[in-house]
Amino acid sequence: MLTQEEKKAQFEEFFKIAHPLNVNVLPLATNTPCDFSEFEAQMPYAFKLAGQFSGIDGGLLRSLKLASQDSEALVAFLEAQSQKIDWMLSYILEQQDDPEYRHNTVNFGGGGMVIDHNAPFEVGTLAEIKLFVPSEHSAVYTHGEVITCEAKEDRYHIGFLFSHIRESDQELLVKATLHLQTQQLRARHKVNANE
Repeated sequence: MLTQEEKKAQFEEFFKIAHPLNVNVLPLATNTPCDFSEFEAQMPYAFKLAGQFSGIDGGLLRSLKLASQDSEALVAFLEAQSQKIDWMLSYILEQQDDPEYRHNTVNFGGGGMVIDHNAPFEVGTLAEIKLFVPSEHSAVYTHGEVITCEAKEDRYHIGFLFSHIRESDQELLVKATLHLQTQQLRARHKVNANE
């Protein structure tokens, strides 16, 4: 069992980016952690499907690009088909977003997130989390544990450490933070260039 300090250190291991994402947070009925197989059994099917789709075509398209210059038209066609599937999957995942439990992230990364909430959460509270990542046409299902709860005027910033998360979903969140940071840097350079 990790100490509170070890949990905070684990939370800080991953880069986090300040960016608002829709997230559903639902405290678990029991505050006893489940094992990973139980976690996977509880995962909604749409999230399992998204995880299976996420890594399928990236490597195949790279292989085709390297194989031959003659495959450019085929690669373009397959990329268009992949984009259609991404949009459809994104639509399916959006149906999992429950407005009753919706909040916004203050920041997020591969190890956890901070949400803005109107009420405090007790440190140690376990929750089911659905994190929607439109920039990646995906969403992540995870379990989290409250490791911080800070008052911010009349709101609270609640930090969750992802206690159960699939490796592929963690990689997706890391990739999303890097993509968003790249977009922010490009926007900053554009503003600086126009001044």
